[in-house]
Amino acid sequence: MGFLLRLFSKNALFVFFIFLQIIALVLIFSKNAMQQSWIAGQSAAINSWVSGYIDEGVSYLKLKQINEDLVTQNKALMVELYGKQGAKNPVFRKVHDTLGGGQIYTFVDGEIVFNSINRRNNYFTINRGRRDGVFPQMGVMAPKGIAGIVINSTDSYALVQSVLSVNKIRINAALKSSGYFGTLTWNGDNSRVMHLADIPKYVALKVGDTVVTDGKSAIFPKGVMIGTIAGYSVDNKTGFWDISVELSEKMGALSKVYVVKNLKKAEVQKIQDTMQTVIKKEND
Repeated sequence: MGFLLRLFSKNALFVFFIFLQIIALVLIFSKNAMQQSWIAGQSAAINSWVSGYIDEGVSYLKLKQINEDLVTQNKALMVELYGKQGAKNPVFRKVHDTLGGGQIYTFVDGEIVFNSINRRNNYFTINRGRRDGVFPQMGVMAPKGIAGIVINSTDSYALVQSVLSVNKIRINAALKSSGYFGTLTWNGDNSRVMHLADIPKYVALKVGDTVVTDGKSAIFPKGVMIGTIAGYSVDNKTGFWDISVELSEKMGALSKVYVVKNLKKAEVQKIQDTMQTVIKKEND
């Protein structure tokens, strides 16, 4: 208290000057329309600036909820596009359930916690595991295309073999325009390009044609986007086309993924296993 009194006593004239200036400003701005208008304009500008930052802050806080809502909508859309019998959309044809009506596929959303794209065989880890119904040999899709296949899972996490793996993953893929199908693999050169083989060279091709999954496995539904033709040439060893496919999904930028659960997989596998018995009887 004594310090404040000494401070004011030493600077009494300056404090009195500031006091008079404040009174003068109040009188000027309270009695003159021009100054009042200027004050109102400045106040409005400051209010707008503050409101803008507040709105941005509120929007940022809502991003998590918005993202969760989008994930839920995407899962519902995937079920509609791929999960049930009777496709209505010719672009995204659903797998026909030859073993009985109803839903065939469902999806588990997840986030990537680790990813690699610069190795000969690449992997990524997702934050979903056995507790979420994620097990080996389940396909993994991203919002714009295929991503990989689950090879191991714990209670809370799963390890996924990326499509960018040399001789580790072979995807059944088809040309959307003609329906001809072949095998899609990665040769380790370019993280944006895979190669489609086994397409006869009499099949007409065009750069930009769409390549999709053909549904001839129990891992991915039929009609899932893979990419587009970036180039092609005849493989002299096989006599078939060697087609470069530019992936629609940027594997190095993956964040959200969806694990594909085939509800008929066990039943399909059971009937396919009987084929070995039939072949053995034929050879006896």
